[in-house]
Amino acid sequence: MSDQLFSGLKSELPVSAFGRVAVLFGGKSAEREVSLKSGNAVLSALQAAGVDAFGIDVGDDLLQSLLNEKIDRAFIVLHGRGGEDGSMQGLLECAGIPYTGSGILASALAMDKLRTKQVWQSLGLPTPRHAVLASVEDCRAAADDLGFPLIVKPAHEGSSIGMAKVNSAEELIAAWQDASKYDSQVLVEQWIHGPEYTVATLRGQVLPPIGLGTPHSFYDYDAKYLADDTQYRIPSGLDAAKEQELKALTERACDAVGVQGWARADVMQDANGAFWLLEVNTVPGMTDHSLVPMAAKAAGLDFQQLVLAILADSIEARG
Repeated sequence: MSDQLFSGLKSELPVSAFGRVAVLFGGKSAEREVSLKSGNAVLSALQAAGVDAFGIDVGDDLLQSLLNEKIDRAFIVLHGRGGEDGSMQGLLECAGIPYTGSGILASALAMDKLRTKQVWQSLGLPTPRHAVLASVEDCRAAADDLGFPLIVKPAHEGSSIGMAKVNSAEELIAAWQDASKYDSQVLVEQWIHGPEYTVATLRGQVLPPIGLGTPHSFYDYDAKYLADDTQYRIPSGLDAAKEQELKALTERACDAVGVQGWARADVMQDANGAFWLLEVNTVPGMTDHSLVPMAAKAAGLDFQQLVLAILADSIEARG
């Protein structure tokens, strides 16, 4: 991709402008292991670029660490609850520490798959039909209403944790019970037959979409972080008109949630070519299997330039 197509992504700031940067990673969510990998990758890239950065594995002593250390800004690489849901953003705002990524409201909204879908539906944006599961009766009612196959997912988890594809009422009940171990609120959605795409945004621009392929029944945790047979298509394989349609839909979806700095949206395409929004991630993965670095590379940014761009946005957004 040419620099003209993706102008303004790279940071033009000297590294001294960032001051002392705390990279927040780890935490206590179900995505801790992924966050540790992401955080260490980000920390290494910042330090290699000459940024005065250090890491904090977020635990119960975080507030004391923030008070003890001289911190000019924070790079949030906490995936899931406690880092991606608005709570860390709120803490940092109370402490007067600028941070990367989306603010409190957008973070909390994007972390809640049900509320995100409701916002999209209110704006006429396409998202699969769904139901909320709280009992065996809810499972049977959803099976009758939505048909099979279906996808079950905890409403407030990421990285496909607790998700399962089901083909019968019995499987649906079992998957709901399993997902309930991760979250008190569980969603079930219609299964969209067709390819999956992921689309990243960075500093107000939509990066090249990535087409995903996996021999698994869906793009699950193993396919995301462990498997070597997951396929990543850049270019996406869509024709120019459909790719532009996908990018425009992603932009509207992210604007509706209010994302800032960087994000990644997951989208399905059905057999008729229509796109369906699944969710938005406001602190996407930054591991060696992660998608935002792949999209950034296609836009002309290496990993170090990507993390500097995300960090630079925290200055533009929050001083």
